[in-house]
Amino acid sequence: MTVTLDDIRQARARIAGALRHTPVVEAAPAREPLPGRVALKLECLQVTGSFKPRGATNALRSLDPAAAARGLTTASGGNHGLAVAYVGWRAGLPTTIFLPASVPAAKVAKIEQWGADVRVTGQVWDESNEAALAHAARSGQAYIHPFADPMVMAGQGTLGLELLEQVPDAETLLVAIGGGGLAAGVATAVKAIRPGVRVVGIEPVGAPTLRESRRAGHLVTLPAITTEAGTLAPRRSAEATFAAIQAHVDDIVLVDDPAMRAAARWLWSEHAIAAEMSGAAAVAALTTGAYRPRPDERVAVIVCGAGTDGIA
Repeated sequence: MTVTLDDIRQARARIAGALRHTPVVEAAPAREPLPGRVALKLECLQVTGSFKPRGATNALRSLDPAAAARGLTTASGGNHGLAVAYVGWRAGLPTTIFLPASVPAAKVAKIEQWGADVRVTGQVWDESNEAALAHAARSGQAYIHPFADPMVMAGQGTLGLELLEQVPDAETLLVAIGGGGLAAGVATAVKAIRPGVRVVGIEPVGAPTLRESRRAGHLVTLPAITTEAGTLAPRRSAEATFAAIQAHVDDIVLVDDPAMRAAARWLWSEHAIAAEMSGAAAVAALTTGAYRPRPDERVAVIVCGAGTDGIA
């Protein structure tokens, strides 16, 4: 299913009241300034610490009530699991979250604090997802995909609507890509309203899932994942997200783990923002020169997730 601007606007109305309207701050002044005129969209201050509750809330509120009543299940690199646990807790529904062994213990504990039943299964998200799908089939719980569900993508796209209102002069948008749901939703919204805005996706060197798929012209499965940014690390994306990214994302650039850690430290030292490695990926595109803006270019950067793995 193709997600449209109307879907995203409907999602915004559907999720109203359940989430925070996150702020935008200027990246300057700074002791070590970023190139361009940069605005930081602090989605790391969203409830649960990332953009993910946007999509999870929209997905839950789009479900048939009888289906939702049996509970929710998903597989996650961490942040989507937090989001599904949150929306399940808010709705009084049981939730089961499958996680790979690479998810930090602190994030597992946070998911459990929202009342979820956590199952650590497999080494990467793809393996956890197989277990989650099998559990959903056995239990009857509603499965919410972290990036391929059109209701999830539409929910993530609401961030794009907010961003254009907060940074109306944006010329370029930098957004991290894991499975691609955020980039797909946000790019769909932005290009529908302001087609001249350049959208650049950022992936880890150790998990270039969508960049390799674009190069091949079709969805590919990576042979291995070598990044420690677990929330940006599926071996394979999905046809729906790939199609949206093909249509609306202008370019994809890569950053390595040391660059993401350095960008997280920059956010902490310059702005007291605690972003995880994946949350700092878009900033890393600027600090490394993976994306080089003009000196006067207005660049909007999504800081998509909170954490301390880059600064601990």
